[in-house]
Amino acid sequence: MSSWTTRDIPDLSGRTAVVTGANSGLGLQVSIELARHSAHVLLACRDRARGTSALRQVVGSAELVLLDLADLAAVRAAAAEIGRAHDRLDLLVCNAGVMATPYRTTADGFELQFGTNHLGHFALAGLLMPRLLAAPAARVVVVSSTMHRLGRMSPDDLGLNRRYQKWFAYRRSKLANLLFMNELQHRADAAGADLSSVGAHPGWATTNLQVTGPRMAGSGVGQALATLGNRLFGQSAQTGALPLLRAATDPDVAPASYYGPGGPGGQHGPRALASMSAAARDPATARALWEESERLTGVAYDWSTRRPAR
Repeated sequence: MSSWTTRDIPDLSGRTAVVTGANSGLGLQVSIELARHSAHVLLACRDRARGTSALRQVVGSAELVLLDLADLAAVRAAAAEIGRAHDRLDLLVCNAGVMATPYRTTADGFELQFGTNHLGHFALAGLLMPRLLAAPAARVVVVSSTMHRLGRMSPDDLGLNRRYQKWFAYRRSKLANLLFMNELQHRADAAGADLSSVGAHPGWATTNLQVTGPRMAGSGVGQALATLGNRLFGQSAQTGALPLLRAATDPDVAPASYYGPGGPGGQHGPRALASMSAAARDPATARALWEESERLTGVAYDWSTRRPAR
């Protein structure tokens, strides 16, 4: 189904979804479409004002949850809030992220891109796992990038204590996303959990992602170049969101599969199965990353929760 569009999204009545980074760009478009197809959507956003503005653009059942992935205490607070309000979750879309930022650290001292793009989502998914396991056929979608192919992973140096290079750090975080996605499916299968873990990437989509790094660095030239690149090469956020939506809603999606644009370089084109690098599929690295992520976040996944018998 290479011509997959939002018309192929099934009725999502009765399903509850959490979408991170939902205040703009891909996350907002995913939220809009999920709600339009009758899901109840939790827009997980870092900024209340921007999240409230996004919420007004969603037609259907939705609510705002404040979530700062760069602060593990805030991740725990958001997960607790979600858990108090919802007995089960059917879908978690791990979409939020930052790209090529100047060197910064999270509230917990982790390099910002790795801490936000991977560790924050690792912790959130683990804390929400009891609610996901309470739903039939729950799904976790992890958003990566074609740049994961250039990523290198050293589980013994996740703090990136070596010389910082912003693009190296970004590529590493996107590789971590797919290692997490694959290991999550492996552990769910081993536990007999009714859960699918799926990856997706948007190709080159015009969002705030490209300009945030230059803005943080105070580079007007960088912002101008990023804006020009978006105008020349980027597709719309609506189009970029399609692989994410397919990964999230297509009933025929296989566990541990990876979706993205099918055109040259995976940047544009029809929504199709995408290929992962050998590094993203390496089980030893995935296991080491998982174990170190548990240690760094203090979040251990509990697979004991089971959906009540009907």
